Parts: sequence; C-alpha cells; structure tokens
Amino acid sequence: MENNKVLFTVAEVGKMFGIGKPKVYELIRSGYLPALNLGGLKIKKSTIDEFLTAYENCDFSDMKNVVELVA
Repeated sequence: MENNKVLFTVAEVGKMFGIGKPKVYELIRSGYLPALNLGGLKIKKSTIDEFLTAYENCDFSDMKNVVELVA
C-alpha cells in the first residue's frame, strides 16, 4: 500500500489490523470506527490513527462490552 494513501477499504483495514472483514464491519456498526460510504465503505487514515490511539489498551473480543486490558 502507498504511504500517501488517505482512504482504505474494509478489506485493507482488516489486513492492517490482522482481523477479518466482518470484525471491521462490526467496529463500524458499533460506532468505534467511523467510515464513509463512497460506493463502498472507506476509512480515513486519520480515523484509523485516532482509533488506534484511543483504544490502544482495549479488549474488543465482546463488542457489547469493550473493556480495558488488564495485565
């Protein structure tokens, strides 16, 4: 992927995060990962960076009960 890319598809975000497309769609539906519909869902690079910073220490295994990771 190009470094100057601004928008990413659901598949690309899934690949970046190491998760499947269904989990990315779940993050979008749950409001954790805002997206744009431009003939298909796209996620801005700045949104991805903000998501990773805001939820760095969180457990998303249960999307209805996102909690902080405990070491």
